[in-house]
Amino acid sequence: MPLPANAATETNSFRGFLARLQEAGELAEITTSLDPEEFELSAIASALHDGPAAIFTNTGATGIPVVANVLNSVDRVALGLGLTRADLPTAISEAITRPLPPNVVASGACQEVDLGADLTRLPIPRFFEHEGGPYITAGCIVTTDRESGIANLSYARVRPTGPETALIGIAPNHHLAVMARAAAARGEEQPIAITLGNAPSVLMAAALYLRLGDDEMEVAGALEGAPIDCVRCRTSDLLVPANCEIVIEGVIDPEERVHEGPVSEYHGMYEDYGPGQLVRIRKITTRRNALYQAIVPGFHLEHLLIGGVSIAAGLESHLKGFIPAVRRVAIDNSGCGRLSAVVTLAEGHHPGDPKKAILGALSAVNLVKHVTVVDEDVDPWDEFAVRNAVMTRMRAERDIVIVPDMRTDRSEPMKLGGTITNYGFVATRRADDRPDWTPALPPQTAYETTADIVARIRAGARKT
Repeated sequence: MPLPANAATETNSFRGFLARLQEAGELAEITTSLDPEEFELSAIASALHDGPAAIFTNTGATGIPVVANVLNSVDRVALGLGLTRADLPTAISEAITRPLPPNVVASGACQEVDLGADLTRLPIPRFFEHEGGPYITAGCIVTTDRESGIANLSYARVRPTGPETALIGIAPNHHLAVMARAAAARGEEQPIAITLGNAPSVLMAAALYLRLGDDEMEVAGALEGAPIDCVRCRTSDLLVPANCEIVIEGVIDPEERVHEGPVSEYHGMYEDYGPGQLVRIRKITTRRNALYQAIVPGFHLEHLLIGGVSIAAGLESHLKGFIPAVRRVAIDNSGCGRLSAVVTLAEGHHPGDPKKAILGALSAVNLVKHVTVVDEDVDPWDEFAVRNAVMTRMRAERDIVIVPDMRTDRSEPMKLGGTITNYGFVATRRADDRPDWTPALPPQTAYETTADIVARIRAGARKT
């Protein structure tokens, strides 16, 4: 497998995590010659979006391998953060409360190789048939507001329009867009750095919905358990992760706009958001033997989970602030990793807590339009278990909450005039519904004494 020789020794980097996946048998190598702009790479990554991480080693003239499907399961996200699935997203919501500022270092591996300012030297894939070109999709974008000093780490899609220019599509409410508008009002360019091939802690932190002024890089440090080592860019004072694979430095033009046309969204269809802004590329640097990370966009698991887990973390933190019985929150994949939340409540919660949780979640995140509230014995990330709770613990005439005409996001697939009808299900046990809620199962001691047999069979043994 063509991972750099030192990959296994790195504990807080993209290639270090890939080495762990390789050791676990969860990294597949595709050696067939593929042109990233001819859709084959996208088709393979799309078809394997719920499978192993994939490294494409024969991607044409750039000589840079492409890696996809790295964080495409809840368990994989948890592994990348050194957690268990039961810890998500509570550990992330707790990390938000204890940020660690980055550690500024004099030099970083991400600046070992200078590629000038030519985007054609990167193997940027084209993903979908009706989009206008190839897209950079895994870029964690660093920026700072020059006037206030506020730093930000976030995602935005980037499509090259030439060797040294690109379109950037930013949702108007995102902090990067707020900073770019402020810079434009001052007649200034907004410096940015698009970082690729980041540690899982940075990848997850970049998707968080924080307050303007809170720096996601500091939350990444809290998730890592130590400050993120960062180095200053070559063309600006921006701080980027020293061990990321690729850094694209540039500025957002304060005036020029670029037509985008149809672009894929998390719900699996196209949207047309009108013109995007222009980025002027100033410098590209990489690690030696760099790896290019791609996240398959649209309705594909890695794209859904990176956003969904991060939204769940912020929502969990918000709900716990006024409902002490809230235990865990998940954003399910069938709801496009954005639109549907599951909230678990502790046994003995107050009678009004489930509907309060529904209304609180719907009010907190514009994207969320459906909330299911379940008991804490239900794993909120297990969609089968959640559906089973709805079927066996909910009375429709009593437990469905409908809230019409709520404001929604521009990406909502069924919006009408900027609003949508939101709804929720209360699927919690009540003593007056059944006299006995005891599950029909073997005794726990029997599970414990047979656990080794089950583990061997799950690991592939066919005789024990």
